[in-house]
Amino acid sequence: MNGQSIWLSLLRRDLLLAARRSADVASVIFFFVIAASLFPLGVGAEPAMLRAVAPGVLWVAALLSTMLSLGRLFAADHLDGTLEQMLLSPQPLIMTIIAKTLAHWLISGLPLVVLAPVLGLQFDLSGREILVLTVSLLLGTPVLSLIGSIGAALTLGVRGGGVLVALLVLPLYIPVLIFGAGAVTASAAGLGAQAGLSLVGAMLAVSAVFAPYAAAAALRIALE
Repeated sequence: MNGQSIWLSLLRRDLLLAARRSADVASVIFFFVIAASLFPLGVGAEPAMLRAVAPGVLWVAALLSTMLSLGRLFAADHLDGTLEQMLLSPQPLIMTIIAKTLAHWLISGLPLVVLAPVLGLQFDLSGREILVLTVSLLLGTPVLSLIGSIGAALTLGVRGGGVLVALLVLPLYIPVLIFGAGAVTASAAGLGAQAGLSLVGAMLAVSAVFAPYAAAAALRIALE
């Protein structure tokens, strides 16, 4: 079996395991929907106010929803010894982390991107603003998964790891949040969203290159 087949098998395995734990996947989606839907009820139905706060609310809800599942990124494989076997296998650990991170995004990030346009309607966003919001989440949520993989690896096997993951990754999430929400705000103000989207895209490129190596180093330290 060549390297590509092993990588695809790992990705398929993580997706199948997630499908069997449908409650965990559903909790991420429900949290995103509920957090975004309750906010208009709390601040009122004034359209101008809803449009002003929509980018930040939806991005914060997506960020927190993604964090809910970070603790399970490596934990299950660590408990049953699978992670140690992956470390000893001929498959480079970097490729294993990329497969697991991609599976995490497909499960926890992509559904949020799909739901964002529907939730944007309740904030009275225009079609252009909804498009920018969707694109910003499409570029930004993979960054959340990539950075989150580093935090999950660093806190592997640590008691209270979920809280530690939040403390580690939240400061690194702030630039993604600022520029992702800022792109939508700029589009609403007629300033153009290209600058914000370009910065989020640049962060995605940098994270895709460096985050797997950092997570692999953290996993090796955690498993020693």
